[in-house]
Amino acid sequence: MHHKTVLSQSEVIRIICAARAEAQLNGWAVAIAVVDDGGHPLALERLDGCAPISAYIATEKARTSALGRRESKGYEDMVNGGRSAFLSAPLLTSLEGGVPIQVDGQVVGAVGVSGVKAEQDAQVAKAGIVAL
Repeated sequence: MHHKTVLSQSEVIRIICAARAEAQLNGWAVAIAVVDDGGHPLALERLDGCAPISAYIATEKARTSALGRRESKGYEDMVNGGRSAFLSAPLLTSLEGGVPIQVDGQVVGAVGVSGVKAEQDAQVAKAGIVAL
């Protein structure tokens, strides 16, 4: 029988708080989503001044990263490299800003961020994960 690590609510809160702190430190109005390893939402926060669509995009970035077991940037790189077929892949967004959460080599969830430049979204997501 296999055993798997799962994110607890206290860990999810730590991720959200650290990501929020990174965004606020830089003056970035973003949405932050945390999902489990199946891409199911665990938390979502949209900071003041962030466009409503960013909440949807952040969640999709996180879901893509969790299900794909990689950063969503990898899919963006594929599309930009000419593999436009990825634009029609179901349950996939090819936008940077989704980062998997790994524990002992296992993906246990992901963080997705949207609202600023792609690399800044990823920076905020990674800051959240470092809190673990």
